[in-house]
Amino acid sequence: MDTVYDFIIIGGGAAGLSAAQYAGRSNLKTLVIEEKAEGGQALLIDRLENYPGLPEPINGYDFSVNMRRQAVEFGADFTIGRVTGLSRREGRFVIPVESAAGEPVVYEALTVLIATGATHRHLGVPGEEEYYGRGVSYCATCDGPFFRGKRIVVVGGGDAACDEAGFLARLTDRVTLVHRRNKLRAQKALADRTLRNPHIAARFDTEVREIRGEPGPTGKVTSVIMENVKTGEREEFPCDAVFIFVGMEPQTALASLAKKDEAGYLVTDENMRTSIHGLLAAGDVRAKSFRQVVTAAADGAIAAHSASICIDEQQCEANR
Repeated sequence: MDTVYDFIIIGGGAAGLSAAQYAGRSNLKTLVIEEKAEGGQALLIDRLENYPGLPEPINGYDFSVNMRRQAVEFGADFTIGRVTGLSRREGRFVIPVESAAGEPVVYEALTVLIATGATHRHLGVPGEEEYYGRGVSYCATCDGPFFRGKRIVVVGGGDAACDEAGFLARLTDRVTLVHRRNKLRAQKALADRTLRNPHIAARFDTEVREIRGEPGPTGKVTSVIMENVKTGEREEFPCDAVFIFVGMEPQTALASLAKKDEAGYLVTDENMRTSIHGLLAAGDVRAKSFRQVVTAAADGAIAAHSASICIDEQQCEANR
């Protein structure tokens, strides 16, 4: 088995799949390593309706299958396995992988893309997992339009919660922002704007303890149980959706030496290059202001182009 590649992509979400397509099309010998199933966060999308050029909604699974098929047609290889490390030796990156069969394999590459994404922090309350996709969401831009005119609870007090509450307040005049502290953590201007919004009602010193809904596999959210953290008083609050914004955890363990921002995201330039030569980052794992499937795909395309340039530069240096 040949284990040496021009470009290895760690992570098979929208960024990784897009990078694989563009790299394969550029005639780079490319490998995508994904631990679970290609698609990443997109696999959880029930109706992807805001991707340019796709006027009819498509579910995340079908969308991901199509992206993978394109990448394969352009020559990219795929493997399922868990990357256990990343180092550099004699001008190449060394990537040990535990295969799906449990066998160790070591790959090498001239360039590497970290496209491992970020995971949403969860509340960990009853009903959160059960009603995910049926009223519980972690993305207002993705799912907010399904709840126009409905009763929406937003959980969180940082920049993301305030930004997303503002977006949702354009869709309905019944947004309730729930925060466990006595004031918002967001930047002052953003917090002030949120509190002035007539469509947003803030509930401070309050936590969501449970999410309730209709019984059965198609049941939807109907209410949340709120608790005042100072008095301990609980109430059932009717709502149609719960949007949770209590932070993200970028998956950057493999790039521990690369520069990160204060939130732990990988810092790149506009060409997706990290502080380590030949190591690129794309998608939700990198520091950026807007995270969507379309922006992840764009990151991936740029990263593949940057990998090609980097490899050309290395070859030129070797031929001098």
